[in-house]
Amino acid sequence: MSVEILPATSDRHDDAVHAIAHGDGPSCLCQWWMVRPSDFAALTTQDKQRMLRDDLSATVAPGLIAYRDGEAAGWVRVGPRPAQTRIARTRAIVAHSREPLDDSSVWAVTCFAIRREHRGEGLMRDLLDAAVAHARAQGARVIEGYPLDPKVKRRGANDLYHGTVSVFEGAGFEVIARPRPDTAIVALTVRDTTG
Repeated sequence: MSVEILPATSDRHDDAVHAIAHGDGPSCLCQWWMVRPSDFAALTTQDKQRMLRDDLSATVAPGLIAYRDGEAAGWVRVGPRPAQTRIARTRAIVAHSREPLDDSSVWAVTCFAIRREHRGEGLMRDLLDAAVAHARAQGARVIEGYPLDPKVKRRGANDLYHGTVSVFEGAGFEVIARPRPDTAIVALTVRDTTG
């Protein structure tokens, strides 16, 4: 089985929807982190579809799509943290992140969607590795993630869109805080600016 990971661009819109909507994100379309909490509930499916289409038209791809044997099988959102509005309104992140919330050199990996038939094949790990490379290529200094730890508390597949601590640690991320025993804030420095 071959895996290819490509930027989520407007010409791959249908593939992005195929990966996201048939994973666990049909009601979200990876917009949860993009709006204020109070605004999310008011969004219609059509609003989220339009927002995703707009995201994919951006100059820098907002995510990556994993293709397994040519089929869109998974998705990861990765981008500058300030563009992901909900992050600055999430108390645990605000309290524990070591980085200024408005620093656009800090990127965040906030959403994974893996189609059910492709789970357990290592796609989350592959997507995270590609997300790190993508962020680094776009000038990121630090990449954060907000994964769950299913070893501490069992979670359903829907909750694992955050990623898992073990996958992030396997990619070299450091746990910088545990807001709760089963949640973590992780960070990876990809560009040293100390000279």
